[in-house]
Amino acid sequence: MELLEAGRRQRTLTKRSRGLFLSATLTFISFDADEIQSSNYHVGNVYILRSACALLFLHIILTACSENEKPPQLEPFVYANATGHCSVGSRPGLAGAIDGKVSADGIRYMVRTPSNYDPTFAHSLLMVYAPAGQGRWASERFAGLTTAATGAGFVVVYTDHKPLNISTIEQLGAIPGLVAKEWCIDESRVSATGHSDGGTASQMLAVIEKTKTVPAIIAPSAAGVTGKDLEAYQCRAPIPVMIMHGKNDKLFPGWGAQRSAWWAGCNHCDVTKMKSVEGGCRAYQGCASGGATLYCEGTGSHRDWPNLNQVLLDFFAHPEKFQ
Repeated sequence: MELLEAGRRQRTLTKRSRGLFLSATLTFISFDADEIQSSNYHVGNVYILRSACALLFLHIILTACSENEKPPQLEPFVYANATGHCSVGSRPGLAGAIDGKVSADGIRYMVRTPSNYDPTFAHSLLMVYAPAGQGRWASERFAGLTTAATGAGFVVVYTDHKPLNISTIEQLGAIPGLVAKEWCIDESRVSATGHSDGGTASQMLAVIEKTKTVPAIIAPSAAGVTGKDLEAYQCRAPIPVMIMHGKNDKLFPGWGAQRSAWWAGCNHCDVTKMKSVEGGCRAYQGCASGGATLYCEGTGSHRDWPNLNQVLLDFFAHPEKFQ
């Protein structure tokens, strides 16, 4: 199946020759297949499907239970040298861990603020998009960003997964604006990350015409997008990009390096020169102002969230340090 066209394609892309925009069921099948011998994968489709159905059933049960769990600890933020303000009483959003939010398109999401949230201070917003088949609570546990991110002054939002297509990406891209109507957010400082389908969502938000100005910084992990896929899109103005991908990702092998090279070109970097930075990442050199471009290749498989949360948050807060 060909790449998503720049124009809107409304039908769900549930199968692609390279796996871009996998549906929840196909992703479960792919994940399960990673653990099955190749002979079983080719001739044991019934076994794989049954396993996928069992995983999906288990996911539904775990999601229902997890939504009653206690959220991670929220940290206070030091509001020193505050810049950017909302007028008193203009944003009704509460401090703390807020669940039960639903977009007009039916996507559920939840909000985490610093424990001492100041409703007049314009906060950076960190959007975390879920892997296929995961709800917002599971995504929060998987990424493990809440405590450190709130302590760094971010308002953090976790969304449920929804099968991806152009329309879904646009719907996910509308959520930061909804959050900014209730919480004091600097909409010029929206960061986006996520893993697998969540990585694909955060990646595509920055290139699809209707949403490409929503994120100011992106850090997709294990995204199902190749460099060739991105060639169908025009570069936007330089944007800080941190590509995270596992060296042993058998589902999307080598795709992270391809995408980082594409972004390096868009950000006017010297694609032949890189230097080592924090977390084992490599930074392209000579990039345009505001276009820091990192490639972070860990040793994990497609299932693994990278162990780079502190580097990720530093990059979101001060991308200029990585140029």
